Formats: sequence, structure tokens, C-alpha cells
Amino acid sequence: MGSDIKIVANLMDPEECRVAILEEGRLAELFSEKMWERHAPGEIYKARVDSVLPGMHSAFVNLGDGRNGFLYLADARNVTVEPNREILVQVIKSARKSKGARVTTRLSLPGRYLVLVPGGKEVGISRRITEEEERKRLRRLVRTLRPEGCGVIVRTVAEGMDAWIIEKDLEELLELYERIRHDGEVQKAPCLLYRNLGLLERVLRDELNEKVDEIVLDSPEEEPHVRAMLSRFCQGEKPEINLYRGKAPLFDAFGIEREIAGALERKQWLPSGAYLIIDQTEALTVIDVNTGKFVGTSNLRETILKTNLEAAREIPRQLRLRAIGGIVVVDFIDMEVPGDRDILLQKLEGCLRRDRSSARVFAVTRLGLVEMTRKRSRQDLKAALTRGCPFCKGNGWVLKEEEVAFSIKRFLRKVDQSSRGEAYLIEAHPDICRHMAENYLASWEEEFEARLFLVEVPEFAWDKFRMGGQGSLEQVRHICSLLEQKEMRPVVHSTAASS
Repeated sequence: MGSDIKIVANLMDPEECRVAILEEGRLAELFSEKMWERHAPGEIYKARVDSVLPGMHSAFVNLGDGRNGFLYLADARNVTVEPNREILVQVIKSARKSKGARVTTRLSLPGRYLVLVPGGKEVGISRRITEEEERKRLRRLVRTLRPEGCGVIVRTVAEGMDAWIIEKDLEELLELYERIRHDGEVQKAPCLLYRNLGLLERVLRDELNEKVDEIVLDSPEEEPHVRAMLSRFCQGEKPEINLYRGKAPLFDAFGIEREIAGALERKQWLPSGAYLIIDQTEALTVIDVNTGKFVGTSNLRETILKTNLEAAREIPRQLRLRAIGGIVVVDFIDMEVPGDRDILLQKLEGCLRRDRSSARVFAVTRLGLVEMTRKRSRQDLKAALTRGCPFCKGNGWVLKEEEVAFSIKRFLRKVDQSSRGEAYLIEAHPDICRHMAENYLASWEEEFEARLFLVEVPEFAWDKFRMGGQGSLEQVRHICSLLEQKEMRPVVHSTAASS
């Protein structure tokens, strides 16, 4: 067993559970779950239809708490959707930003080897099972086991498994569905009928295979539970389980915290000195490839090809690590030789095959861009760990210091014209105060024929400011002295003449 793949579980904190997958010592995927999160993918609710929007071909359904779920009517198979009707729905995409959770009436219950699809009719086989004879064997087996009124999807880990193992998995899924169906009949809407497995159990169910050689966790209480899960999910050789007892936090010891921080950066350096710029937007993700510090060794064509191939290896890893889904556009460095473009696309497609999430690469556009799509299976890392900047309000930019300073000057002029004072006290962000003190303070005092005092307020937003006081010079000086007597002494900027 083993290809140097480790599952590292940080379970010490009750507020948050984190599980990392390391491949050859590098962070490949990160899963996290907070105890207060609602409407997680996989949860099943008995919901009440709140409203139907024919123009959007969709409906909003009441799930009981939080935002209403969003239901595309195309996802409501053989179900009448009308206001106040009670229906069973399953969350397929968790709420993100301003959008509520997306739900469907097409339920699916994943097991270790199979996925049960109530109301379905077909038997599906994972595309990752490529051996044709094995595909035929599994299809024949599942068709004999499939109950009437249910579809079944065979997962990749079922490859090579004995019939009794697959049959047992199906029986457990059918028992689970029967409990959900029964609860849906007796309970009142809106209510939660089924909550998915815990994070670590889900990761082990979905990610555990013969390539995983070690599981490391930091919670002694969870160790027996993990061993029980391995007995349930592993039929052959089991990975080694190690309880971490070091003084440093588990994720620090494995360098995972550093890699998480790097995965939130726009710029991702490559070993050669080239780099990627990764920009996520609401509609798509754009990746720009740059040679950076890499200058090559022989000629420009070789330098460009090497840089692009290195990027083609790293981009699938970044998409998986950052959990980026949807449309992705990659601006590789322009290559004039068609054969080089073919080599690049083949490399990119080959690296994407390791990804469990379905990804598809399209041809190079006329502008030299590579378009691709990746299935969005969970919330991306950026959305899960960050929030909009309180300074720029999520724009990604703020006004230049001089622009904020000029706004303050225009405000000051308006105040000075309506009620002229001998001195003014302006409160603003520290960087803005320092910029004005270094560049404008003396000239503005001369222009307004008044003394100016600038007070740094660290808790202010970048472009926020206010008039803290005005009047005679003595009155404003008194206000400054009162501020300085407070426990948090402010930094006050003024000219020598004002002091």
C-alpha cells in the first residue's frame, strides 16, 4: 500500500474540524467543517414551497432556518411544485455569498461502493473504472441487486470488490432511505430528515484507497472511531494510524498552515521561478502564466514551452487545492508552433485525470486562451476562509491616499465657508493622516488661514474621516489635550505653528 499519500485530521477544536490530504508531502486538498454551518451538501429536508417564479423557472423553498433554498424546476422530477406544498429536497450546493443553498428533489445517498438514487431507473458505472470486463461484471451484478424504483451508481472503489461486499453496501443504503422516507411521512415541514456523515468519516468514505499509507490525527478520543471506520471501509490492507503527540499544532508540524496561507494568495510561484496569477470572479476563474524569474537555457521557444508545461502540471493541483469550479480560462504564454500547443493540451488533460471532480479542456481560442470547466463539488477555499475586505468592500482596491486627502480638503473648504473657524481637528485613518501631514498640512494651513490638527484613528475605514472639532485655536488644542488624557493616546499631527 501507499504512494506517500497521508490523511491528516485536525480534530482538537470543537468549533472546527479540518482534514488535509497530503500527496508527496504537499497539500493536495483541504476539507473543513464548522459546527454552526447549515445546509451542507447532502442534507435532506422536508421543505415547504415558499414561492414559485415562472419567469425564472425556479422556486424558493423553506428549509426551516437560514436562507430559503433555491430549486430549479428542471430539478423537480415528477414532483408538483406550488406554494405551500411539502416536498423532499436535498442540498446539492451550500449557500455562498448572497445566494441560498441550491436544492433538488432528485435524492442520492452515497455509500462506500455505491450511490443509491431513489426514483431512478438506471445503473451507472464510474468512468474511472476503465477495464471493460470489470465494468460488465459490475453492471450485471448491480442490475440483479437493484430494487424497483431506484437507480444505482457504482463508485470507483467498487472495482475488484466481491459481490457480497457490494450487496451489503446496497442493503445499508436501502435501510437508510427507508428511514428517511418514513420520517418524511410523519414529520411536519420544514425539518431536517438526514444529515450527512461527519467530515472525517465522509473523507475516509470518499478518499480512502490503496494509495493512502497513513492517517494522522491529534485527538485520542477519535482514534477508536477512526479504527472502526477503517474496518468498515477497508477490505484489504489498512493504512497506518498514528496519534500526533507533538507540542506544535498538527497542521503547523506538517507545514499545512503555511500552504493554506499560500493557497489564498493571487500569485503562485513555480519551482523554475515562473509564476501563476489566479483571479477568482463570480462568473469564472482566470489564470495568467508568466515566465517571472525563469530565463531558460537555450532559446525562447524552449523557455516558453518549459514554462507552460510546468504551469500545466501546477494548475490542476491549484484548482483541486482551492476547490475552484465552473469556467476556468488560462492565458498561457503564446506559442507559435502548433505542435507545442498540442503537447501543452495533452499535458494539461493528463494532469487533470487525477482529479476526482470532472474537468474538461477545450481547444485553444483565437486569442491563445485555453478554456476549461471543472465541476463545482463544494465551496471553494477562498469563500470558505475569507470575507469581503472591510476597507475596499470586496472591490479589491481602495482610493489612493491623495484622493482621500483631496476629499477631506473639499469637505474642509465647505465647512470653512459655512462657519469659519480659527482651527480644525480632522480624524482619519493613520495612513491618510501621515500622508496629509507629510505633503499638504503646511500649505493647507496657509490656504485656509487656519490651524489644522490631524488625529489618527486606527479603527476607521481607509476612506472614512470626520470633523472632530472646530473653533478657536485654544478650543481645538483643549480637545487634543482631552484626547491625549484617554487611555489610548492618539497620534496628533500638526505644524509647529499649531503646537
